[in-house]
Amino acid sequence: MTNANSKLRALPSVDRVLRELDSLADDHGHEQLSQAVRIELDSLREIIKSGESVNEGDYLAYLVNAVEASLELSGKTSLVPVFNLSGTVLHTNLGRALLPEIAIDAVQGVARSATNLEYDLQQGKRGDRDTHVEALVCKLSGAEAATVVNNNAAAVLLTLNTLGQNRQVPVSRGELVEIGGSFRMPEIISSSACQLVEIGTTNRTHLKDYRSAINEKTALLLKVHTSNYRIEGFVREVEERQLAELAHEFNLPFVIDLGSGNFLDFRHYGLPAEPSVRQALESGADLVTFSGDKLLGGPQCGIIAGKKTHIEAIKSNPLKRALRLDKMTLAALAEVLRLYQNPEKLHKTLPTLKLLTRSIEEIRQQAERVQVKLAGVLGQSYQCHVCECASQVGSGALPTASIPSHAVAITALDGNDESLRKLSQNLRELPVPVIGRIHNGSILLDLRCLEEEQDFLDQLELLRDALA
Repeated sequence: MTNANSKLRALPSVDRVLRELDSLADDHGHEQLSQAVRIELDSLREIIKSGESVNEGDYLAYLVNAVEASLELSGKTSLVPVFNLSGTVLHTNLGRALLPEIAIDAVQGVARSATNLEYDLQQGKRGDRDTHVEALVCKLSGAEAATVVNNNAAAVLLTLNTLGQNRQVPVSRGELVEIGGSFRMPEIISSSACQLVEIGTTNRTHLKDYRSAINEKTALLLKVHTSNYRIEGFVREVEERQLAELAHEFNLPFVIDLGSGNFLDFRHYGLPAEPSVRQALESGADLVTFSGDKLLGGPQCGIIAGKKTHIEAIKSNPLKRALRLDKMTLAALAEVLRLYQNPEKLHKTLPTLKLLTRSIEEIRQQAERVQVKLAGVLGQSYQCHVCECASQVGSGALPTASIPSHAVAITALDGNDESLRKLSQNLRELPVPVIGRIHNGSILLDLRCLEEEQDFLDQLELLRDALA
């Protein structure tokens, strides 16, 4: 202990370390710099007390290096671009839809300037921020009116709270879905101050189940599109048109939560069919809720479209202010919606559709180029080859559909899973992290979403260094 005390007394003072790091004060501020020095000094004291060996002559250099490393780490943003080679195009954990350049330019434009976000330039007075996108949504969907909030769960919550607060909402048990992050439809209904009435069974629900559930406390009928799973076999669900007729027979609103809604017939692009917003409204829905950042290919938001009287009631709900969109999201959404006015070019201008419709031959050729480069940097412990694989749409869209693709498959020659996990970590530690997936004893790098090929190849030399 006497030896430890001697070492502790030999530690430099805070002021001594600060003088050595004086050049960093301008970038980080004196307070943050001082705090970092104190933290590293405390850490070094604990190391000395534990008996670990640290050369007394290196105390100052040790602290300077530790503080510099700490400040460098704290100065880095944790939200960074990555290469999405996971095989899931709309990956919730990786930010879902990529914005088109025209939308990015619009975000930059409104971010650096004051805007007419809620200002009517013609009238010279306060306006409604929804006007920047409402007409476009109505034109594309056939709705009478529309409003937007920060995501589709919020759209459902706001709709139910407005139309059904303290009243009952019948929902088929087969539609009580769980969405991302373990949020469940029953919890959203409860949070909206509505009472859930479960009807039917998981696999079969009939029109008579809805009719039996309707009473004087019923607020509306809700149909939830099971966009993130499918039940097959002995199943039955009630058609939307039948539900609309039943709801209107009792003067109730009929609401459809599409989840991953869109304005297109995806079959025109060689993709599986998915219900569109227009189809939902034409089936008799009074309101439809859907996401802006899934199949629609825009920024994160939730859109509510339908009857004007209901939309006006929703807009006057105090919760609307808490869930409203900011100017940058509105600017991006407006530009994405404008792209839909030229559907013939949409597969070239909208990144989501462009990635979903990439030529399988184009992806194969790209995979062969990437494989050659990877083989040259992986060394003697791994081997790689091009293989066929299947991409997914993701984010609860087209859950049973897959899209043919090609990947570079990397295997460890020692057959050890730990070797694969280590390589996967090395890939994630590159300047632009690479996110693949481990499948059947290989790391698969699905190249469907690799657009910046040269940037990806350029940083592979750093992988060689990491493996060495």
